[in-house]
Amino acid sequence: MNPNFYIVVIGTWFLFMILAIINGAIRNKIYKPIVGDLTSHQISTIILIILIIVATYLILKFSDLKLSTSEAFLMGTILLVLTVTFELIIGHFVFGNTWEKLFADYNILKRRVWSLVLVTTFFAPYLTNKLI
Repeated sequence: MNPNFYIVVIGTWFLFMILAIINGAIRNKIYKPIVGDLTSHQISTIILIILIIVATYLILKFSDLKLSTSEAFLMGTILLVLTVTFELIIGHFVFGNTWEKLFADYNILKRRVWSLVLVTTFFAPYLTNKLI
């Protein structure tokens, strides 16, 4: 395994967090007042999925990190665990959201599609690594 693997993974995750925060701010300021909560949630989810795929591709391409299949899935697993942990811990203990509110975004039956971001986060390293 490349010694820079974990540095690239953690750097990737921090980039994802920055992109997610910017994406959420744009959603709340620009199109949520126009289209409402659910539609703005769905739009920002699609945007974030695209950003995650593009960012992962560019990071892997320009970092010269040649990942094996198992390393790509390890990277996806680390990114996923960090994302869910951050979302739940920060969401609950820092922003004061109830557990019910936090888990509501995972309810695909209510057209909440946040879980697609998590699926993308997990598979993006594997899929984009195949393209490089």
